Amino acid sequence: MSNITVSLPFTPLPQFESTLRQFVDSPLVEKIFIIHNGQYTGSIRKCEGIVSGTPASGQALGQLRSKTSTDYLLFINQSQEIQLGQAALERFVAVAEQTGAGLCYSDYYEVKNGTRSEHPVNDYQLGSIRDGFDFGALLFFSVRAVRSALTKLGEVPPLGFAGVYDVRLKVSVDHPLFHIQESLYTKVESDLRQTGEKLFDYVDPRNQAVQKEMEIVATGHLKNIGAYLAPVFKPVPKSGDTFPVEASVIIPVRNRERTVGDAVQSVLRQTVDASFNVIVVDNHSSDGTTKVLEELAANDARVKHIVPTRHDLGIGGCWNEGILSEHCGRYAVQLDSDDIYSGPETLQKVLDAFRSGDYAMVIGSYRLVNMNLEELPPGIIDHKEWTPDNGRNNALRINGLGAPRAFATALLRQVLLPNVSYGEDYAVALRLSREYQIGRIYEPIYLCRRWEGNTDAALSIERANRNDVYKDKIRTIEILARQKMNNTPT
Repeated sequence: MSNITVSLPFTPLPQFESTLRQFVDSPLVEKIFIIHNGQYTGSIRKCEGIVSGTPASGQALGQLRSKTSTDYLLFINQSQEIQLGQAALERFVAVAEQTGAGLCYSDYYEVKNGTRSEHPVNDYQLGSIRDGFDFGALLFFSVRAVRSALTKLGEVPPLGFAGVYDVRLKVSVDHPLFHIQESLYTKVESDLRQTGEKLFDYVDPRNQAVQKEMEIVATGHLKNIGAYLAPVFKPVPKSGDTFPVEASVIIPVRNRERTVGDAVQSVLRQTVDASFNVIVVDNHSSDGTTKVLEELAANDARVKHIVPTRHDLGIGGCWNEGILSEHCGRYAVQLDSDDIYSGPETLQKVLDAFRSGDYAMVIGSYRLVNMNLEELPPGIIDHKEWTPDNGRNNALRINGLGAPRAFATALLRQVLLPNVSYGEDYAVALRLSREYQIGRIYEPIYLCRRWEGNTDAALSIERANRNDVYKDKIRTIEILARQKMNNTPT
């Protein structure tokens, strides 16, 4: 019995025919809709064209909904060559029926440069609301769940890019999204960049129209699940603490002999109308980092070199050592040991931002450069998707908020950062934004230096997945906290 409709994006490349043929030949597939922008002119059995600018548009999704009469819709979101595994469609149907999932997706094999390897994906959780969640190339929707979700929460709006994002978030409100931990197909990968080269795709200025649509969809989802926060903020509590200086730049470091001296010197060159220091938390470096810092501290009293007594600290734990230190100033300002401030005015601009409003945190903008300080694409990362009214909601969708990050120390001492080495800054920014205003600086005041020593330069799929799971877990915690806050009488 045919009970699958397939949505397949058209490409003029040769692999399209081989991908399409598998679905044409399958007795489970009743209909194949080929999404194209006017290029497709074929007349193959089971196939019908849908003209749309993008496969994920609201227009394409609307037509798919009205034309689909089967139990399931297999939505293929990528135009790379797809090779179905043994009984893959049968497995999708069986798991969907047994679990009652609104959407099923699976692990897969990928072929890169002729080499085939496993590509596991992550389990979906409440906090997996980012639009970049990796479902792989095949999304197996229950048509009944889609219709139920759209009837309850509204039809897909006329979006150019975010239609599928809208559908899967609405489906997730009342239906599980189920990860089949089996490699059911092979994808021939065309994006051969390493993880470090993909990190900033979502903040590329060329993608601003896409990002705005994604924000609209994500904000609607937060309203649907009771986690949306209106732009009403608590005042930042007044502190009775005394501080030795107005600002401290905190640099956690381990084994960065090559770069940490540049980072510290960029702080010492700051011209500021208040006192400041730089606290370098040296996490038991085993190269020449400690010697570099000892020499800097001996030559300038503003350099505070701290070696923790603990041996179980991540970057977040080192930050906590710095902010809890007696040396820490009223404001704590971030600088990674790989990076430098862009000029002598960076710290002053951060302090001016704090003075201009009632902010728990201020976040700047940065420029991507190589070790020769030559700009790398996409250049300036300013996170202009942040708005004062909706920034803290949209923050749950994106993977980062910018740099440098600066905090009101007294408040940060109450919250602290999680003791991890990935996502610690994102976690504390979400936590603070839940209650307090965040100030922004949209001009670049920081240089993010990319080199082969960056910890995120070339991650394995296992490590990248682990990082993604952790940030999704942070979002889950934050969504639950916001739901609870919204349900607590004032």
